[in-house]
Amino acid sequence: MKQEQELVIIGDRVLIEAEEGKAQTAGGLYLPQGVAEKEKIQSGLIVKIGPGYIIPHAESSEPWVDKKNEPKYVPLQVQVGDHALFMRKEAVEIEYQSKKLLIVPQHGILAVVRDTILKTVN
Repeated sequence: MKQEQELVIIGDRVLIEAEEGKAQTAGGLYLPQGVAEKEKIQSGLIVKIGPGYIIPHAESSEPWVDKKNEPKYVPLQVQVGDHALFMRKEAVEIEYQSKKLLIVPQHGILAVVRDTILKTVN
């Protein structure tokens, strides 16, 4: 029996497929030549995100409170499909299923370019 594996991203981390050696991101952002050359800032496509920042919960003695210890999270601002501009020094490079990917904490992301659907009013 073949077993499938899934890459699970933990906490406030984001999985990014980096765009190597481009001066312009797919979303239209231009990286300054000096910054791009020094690789301090990099861009890429967000392919997976973690659940967010965990919220500690207080123990309650109330009998009606659900006492399952399931954690609660504050969701991240970034979304799958966003083009991220991030600090390269914050990234950890991994190879998964023959792809080079980067794991970046949300605080290492400077900005995102997000596709939005424009509503037309008739």
